[in-house]
Amino acid sequence: MKRDPASLTSSQFDLLVCGGGIYGAWTAYDAALRGLKVALVEQGDWAGATSSASSKLIHGGLRYLESYDFKLVKKALTERGMLLETAPHRVWPLRFGVPVYAHSRIFRLQLKAGLVLYDLLARISDAGMCHRYFNRSKFAQRFSALSPDGLRGGFTYADAQTDDARLVLELVAGAMDAGAVCVNYCELIESSIPPARGKEQFCATVRDKLNGQSFVVQTRQVVHTTGQWLTASEISRAWCRLSKGVHLILPKMLGEEALLLTAKSDGRVFFMIPWYGLTLVGTTDTDYRGDIEHVDVEKADVEYLLREVNHYFNTQWAQGDVIGSYAGVRVMRQSDDASPSAVSRDWELKTAGNGVFYSVGGKLTSARGDVAVIVDAVCAQLEVDISCRTKGRVFPWAPDDFTAWSEAVVEQAQRLGIDAESAKWLMRRHGKRTSAILRDVEINSALATRIVPALPFIYADLLFCAREEMVVYLDDLLRRRMPLLILAKLTESELGLIAQAVAEILGWDEAKSKQEVGRCVAFEKLTAG
Repeated sequence: MKRDPASLTSSQFDLLVCGGGIYGAWTAYDAALRGLKVALVEQGDWAGATSSASSKLIHGGLRYLESYDFKLVKKALTERGMLLETAPHRVWPLRFGVPVYAHSRIFRLQLKAGLVLYDLLARISDAGMCHRYFNRSKFAQRFSALSPDGLRGGFTYADAQTDDARLVLELVAGAMDAGAVCVNYCELIESSIPPARGKEQFCATVRDKLNGQSFVVQTRQVVHTTGQWLTASEISRAWCRLSKGVHLILPKMLGEEALLLTAKSDGRVFFMIPWYGLTLVGTTDTDYRGDIEHVDVEKADVEYLLREVNHYFNTQWAQGDVIGSYAGVRVMRQSDDASPSAVSRDWELKTAGNGVFYSVGGKLTSARGDVAVIVDAVCAQLEVDISCRTKGRVFPWAPDDFTAWSEAVVEQAQRLGIDAESAKWLMRRHGKRTSAILRDVEINSALATRIVPALPFIYADLLFCAREEMVVYLDDLLRRRMPLLILAKLTESELGLIAQAVAEILGWDEAKSKQEVGRCVAFEKLTAG
């Protein structure tokens, strides 16, 4: 993945996609696979906003059954099943426990009915993915950190997990392999409206934010997948409602299974999820009317999540126990519902009548199917009759035989001195590209060393990301390529050593390396809560 802004002027494009989150990445990938000439620009880094601030889940949305949103749940579960099959390195099964307490808002029979329906909507044939019930003692044994006071039993059910930022990155890479021109840190300044929709060219002016140079991009169609930045435009502002979600990183509390819990204060659902060996907790759901450029984790958000976690656990967690945190803004369709939690997470495609399309709302899980609708609409305007190519398509970095491949990688990694947990995450993060990282370790065995002893990231992974994944700034590398900035409290000295390790690859001198460390220190302060 090489950044080449000049390529934006080297061709007449069929489609310009603005916004490099999950919807923009899928749109560029889908359209490029259909043979369209595609450009994708992102004003920051890939997945730089909400698409790297999710709960890291590929799920149907069990809680949406309460509001009878069966269509949304069915759509998401269908996509979940497809992603588990087509991207086993990128999306993996994760079981959730749901405890039933004497004070639970939803009783056992209600929960049982919901889980039966969830399994039916998913058309599950694998018994390992079906829900199960456990009595008090067996559930307490399965989730030993939970408080036993008032516990009556509990269920487990299956969903799936991913690394959201790397999901987006793989799709961008796939779009580029299919011929798309994709450039991060490149923003749309303005675009002209053609006099006859679908017949003339848009002239879009984009600016390279690294050097200030502007380019004119000729394109037949434009799609905005800009998330919260839709509210910055008069055209699209009225279609959107924004909600802020905050997540915390806490020490390891769980094994290989997650928990779905209900907040005692307001009845909202929140998750506790094992993630890179730690515990991801979230999310909040509050209306947001603040600065879309800087979405902060506030003290009240942290206190809310800690308070709700502490209702369920023997260990009482305090703000000092929080390792990291992050906030994101969801875009939802405009609604009169009083609570953001009551607003549908479904998606819609809008147009202002000028031929430009706007993607509003949606979910990480169901984005692929929504994007197929976007590209269908683009093709109709361009009078191109090519159907979607992403349904059931194996992901760009997926190995041919996942089981045999993963066994071979584990064996090779062990021989090279890479610990088992780091090897597992290498496969999940890079898929079949893991072989290139292992070759680096064969040449230099020191690269098998973990960057931070407590976390499963090795130096070979760091150098590969810096070399191959369109990294511009150090926080691109340490927040989205590998999320060290939220999984560890890195000191300025530790950040300096990391910057030094990648400086030659990224062409940084000593002054530039210090500047990059300063950016990361500022990021850590911003997300401290």
